[in-house]
Amino acid sequence: MALSGIQIYKMLPQTNCKECGFPTCLAFSMKLAAKQVELDDCPYVTEESKEQLAESSAPPIRLVTLAGPDRETAAGNEVVLFRHEKKFFNRPGVFVRVVDTEDTAAITEKVAAASAYTVDYVGIDLNLDGIAVEGASGDPAAFAAAVGAAREATGLPFMLVSDDPAVMEAGWKAVEGEKPLLMGANSSNWEAMVDLAKQAEAPLGVVGETLEELAELTQKIQEAGVEDMVLQPAPTAMGASLAMQTQIRRLALKNFRPLGYPTVAFASDSGDPAKEATLAAHAICKYAGFVVVDSFAPEFVYPILVLRENIYTDPQKPIQVLPAVYEINDPKPSDPVLVTTNFSITYFSVANEVEGSGLPAWLVVTDAEGMSVLTAWAAGKFDAEVIAKAVKEFGVGDKVEKKVIVLPGHTAVLSGELEEELPGWDVKVGPREAVDLPGYLKTVLA
Repeated sequence: MALSGIQIYKMLPQTNCKECGFPTCLAFSMKLAAKQVELDDCPYVTEESKEQLAESSAPPIRLVTLAGPDRETAAGNEVVLFRHEKKFFNRPGVFVRVVDTEDTAAITEKVAAASAYTVDYVGIDLNLDGIAVEGASGDPAAFAAAVGAAREATGLPFMLVSDDPAVMEAGWKAVEGEKPLLMGANSSNWEAMVDLAKQAEAPLGVVGETLEELAELTQKIQEAGVEDMVLQPAPTAMGASLAMQTQIRRLALKNFRPLGYPTVAFASDSGDPAKEATLAAHAICKYAGFVVVDSFAPEFVYPILVLRENIYTDPQKPIQVLPAVYEINDPKPSDPVLVTTNFSITYFSVANEVEGSGLPAWLVVTDAEGMSVLTAWAAGKFDAEVIAKAVKEFGVGDKVEKKVIVLPGHTAVLSGELEEELPGWDVKVGPREAVDLPGYLKTVLA
């Protein structure tokens, strides 16, 4: 049973050292009881207390990891209902489904394309996370062949889907030694599925129509020796799915251990790509740990992966690029120097516009702690001193002859101060929006 804040406080050193970020040990213990901090944040807690506090310090949602030959994907370890309370830790794994009733050549082709898919999004590589192989035929040999065909085409983790223990056993043995998710334990087959999960040392997917059924099953399965589980709330209608996914997360965060596991959502049964995309987006937002889709095409998966990135980016830590001087379109010493901050969206907006214009330029990216230009300027993180320091640190003066530097239009007020910080430089004020940079470079700086 989870401990209260007062019980936890009695096991802490009670020094009020403030090194954990809280003014008192009591405040820290209350946060620990609410799963809003980690026990390791206290530098002086004893090993004996750590053992006693293990349950209270453990995340309310168990971490479950799936592994293939080339990659792993994990879900769980979440501690909040809304990301602004702290952050979400593990992005939902997006799996593409194939079915053993399909031709093996078609399976191989689809899996290979999904496995190879990657796209750069503001400096982040977006990829799919795994393959779900479904044993719809009911034939163990056909399922094993489909799993084998999929494995030949990818090293991604697998999710094996079947409620028939004989079929599941054949599929698992086709990838023996890996750690797939065995998806298909229910109230009628759970004992046989537990035996398979123990043999495979793999997580077990548990299907239930109601919260009560899921909780009862997980307790039985845990008592039988399987700790790693993934829950599949059976309702597929959006409203019912939303209700169950939210209830599972809420109860887990209240330390109801029978539901303290990541969940999986199948958007793959909709039969309509538009509806499928909607269901997948819904599952990513509320609160699936794994999402299975049927369709694979760049125009289908890209918006889903971008949505996932936006939801699961730490709201307290903006996406950043490395402060440096970037060369765009092979600039020469006579070409101008542009300045911006290291907020990824700001950087890529500027860089993409200049690159697309074909015009060469040097782009100095300052360390603004991931803030946009106006936000950084208002916070004192983007001023004349910061810009001059970056120009000198990156040796920009040694790279150019003309020494023309262009400020973002919204920070025109810095031009006079920058002239004092960089004597000998011609300080220009550029446009306010990145989209206007090509025209500015062609006309004003021509």
